[in-house]
Amino acid sequence: MNIDPKLCQVDSALDIIVGKWKPIILLHLMHNGRMRFSELKRSIPEITQKMLTKHLRELESEDIVKRVVYPQVPPKVEYSITEYGRSLEEILVAMHEWGSRHTSRKKQKLSKEMSV
Repeated sequence: MNIDPKLCQVDSALDIIVGKWKPIILLHLMHNGRMRFSELKRSIPEITQKMLTKHLRELESEDIVKRVVYPQVPPKVEYSITEYGRSLEEILVAMHEWGSRHTSRKKQKLSKEMSV
């Protein structure tokens, strides 16, 4: 790896995607395409409306998520991943795969400890 630790930009990336719900929101949008707020809320029942709104606004301000408001009654709002936001897909997949391996490793370690 040829990254100079003094010039590390990992913190810049993490500032955008870190949060309990942001990766889950992004994965839902990447998987489903456009989603209304209520669809996202139903897809992630543990998240509060306030937190979903906060994270969507933050992702929108970073040009990761696009918000489209349709002028109708009642108002219709849809969220989707921007082209720029799609560049996070490989990172999220890699993090998911690493997390799965890590979880399996922890379970194996715990199983070994329990059998001793």
